[in-house]
Amino acid sequence: MGSKHSRGTTSISAASTSSHRIPIENYRVPFAALQEATNDFDESLVIGKGGFGNVYRGVLCDGTKVALKRLDSASRQGLAEFRTEIEMLSQFRHPHLVSLIGYCDENNEMILVFEYMENGNLKSHLYGSDLPSMGWEQRLEICIGAARGLHYLHTSYANAVIHRDVKSANILLDENFVAKVTDFGISKTGLELDQTHFSTRVVGTLGYIDPEYYRSGRLSEKSDVYSFGVVLLEVLCARPTVVGLTEWAMKKKGQLEQIIDPNLVGKIRPDSLSKFGETAKKCIAIYGEDRPSMGDVLWSLECALHLQESVIHDNPEENSTIPIGELSPQVNDFSHFDASASASHIWMISSNSDDLSDDE
Repeated sequence: MGSKHSRGTTSISAASTSSHRIPIENYRVPFAALQEATNDFDESLVIGKGGFGNVYRGVLCDGTKVALKRLDSASRQGLAEFRTEIEMLSQFRHPHLVSLIGYCDENNEMILVFEYMENGNLKSHLYGSDLPSMGWEQRLEICIGAARGLHYLHTSYANAVIHRDVKSANILLDENFVAKVTDFGISKTGLELDQTHFSTRVVGTLGYIDPEYYRSGRLSEKSDVYSFGVVLLEVLCARPTVVGLTEWAMKKKGQLEQIIDPNLVGKIRPDSLSKFGETAKKCIAIYGEDRPSMGDVLWSLECALHLQESVIHDNPEENSTIPIGELSPQVNDFSHFDASASASHIWMISSNSDDLSDDE
């Protein structure tokens, strides 16, 4: 694979596995098995490309469908990200986190093997493709699933796991459209940060980075909450994080019909939309202390789904005929999005998943 791999051995030390439920060594897969699974990494089986390298679709000898992420020699990432993904995912077991099947570090290769997600990423279902539009309930269920995965990361261990690259492209959908968070290469735990949660270099994807983290280097769970708030706006608007998604939304205050995805017009109960909008607004607050926890975000999204379903179940005809122009004042007034958050438009400058390097 070239010079990128020559920076150091790719072997994952068994000494680092003592705290894991399953030793990392147990996840090692022979390179020959992955060659066979991908027809020797046939380019026709490439299903995506990220900061780490190409992602291939494959089938193991036992029939298991997998996705293989193979480090590209030109990638800015390397052993640190490879090790982090393995160490993180080898200890996670949650229905809303993508499962690690195995890894390969033979012949200077760095390959991660994950469960295969039939319906790709959330981003591709919102814009930039010819896939059919998703309904409001389905979007809410996907957001709830992703929020559950992030809440688990933030609360299920003595030291919170901070994802640091929450975005619609890192929320994958299985054959039943169940959402699962992926890509833990730049994740951090509380143990890896000092007591003030400062990071020596800001990393993540432009357009989703917490402005407080960018400005001060202070990293916390609330940095993930901010990024997830941007995802919520994408879900609502079906627009990419081009220059100033949040600022653009706030300029349209009082004109929610110009913000919402046209495919959703007339199909959302006002109370459900109000709850969702309020949640997104809180997530993108300029200061972390003003943002909710991911647990609070999860509760609010479940509430928004309940409000939507209550109309569908009680009076489907009513739900299908709500014109956006007749929304209640609190929904129609987008000034609920705190004006202070408009400063975040500085970071909304790319729709092409521009990852910042991690040179910590």
